[in-house]
Amino acid sequence: MRTRERSGVNERRGEAGYTLVALLALMTILAIFMLAAVPNIRQQAQREREMEAIFRGEQVAEAIGMYFKCSNGQLPTSMDQLLEGVACRGGSKKLQVLRPEAAHDPLSSTGEWRLIRPRGQEMIAFKRAVMEYAHAQTDLRTTNQQLAQQFDVQIVGILNTGSTDTGPGPQAALDTENSTGPFIGVASRSTRDSIITYYGIDHHNGWIFTPLYR
Repeated sequence: MRTRERSGVNERRGEAGYTLVALLALMTILAIFMLAAVPNIRQQAQREREMEAIFRGEQVAEAIGMYFKCSNGQLPTSMDQLLEGVACRGGSKKLQVLRPEAAHDPLSSTGEWRLIRPRGQEMIAFKRAVMEYAHAQTDLRTTNQQLAQQFDVQIVGILNTGSTDTGPGPQAALDTENSTGPFIGVASRSTRDSIITYYGIDHHNGWIFTPLYR
């Protein structure tokens, strides 16, 4: 009787040992899969932030165009002016042109957009990038002809090198960091390389959102 009891105990111990080994093996496999998935999760999270940045940035660009149209050809000088709205056609009631969420850059640590001044080196570099991306040999056109006549930058001759990184870089961003006055677009303060390319530009601070070239 005792022999049978001992045999049963040994069998249960053996089964428990096999179960423990199988559980450890399963946990190891799951850990490997989780480690492999971490980069993909991070990339997906960054991709979603970039898509949101483009969505918000293009809303800011549209708001700048509406502000210019309603204020008799004047550009905004601060993001607050876009948030406050502008009175159109001589009316006293201000038209809201920008929602509060769009006034924040989801890619930068500060959440503030960098304001891009008209006819600066960044605008020239961005227009060149857009033209090369579109394989264009002539100037781009905007639906707002008055805006284009006042603030468009001219580029004579353009060589399509096939590069996908022709936008303004970190140094160009530093050159206008402390400038003041009216702005024609916004860009991110993040200097990271991007997963998404915007007009062939693969770094965040090279993406300029402006009503000039859309």
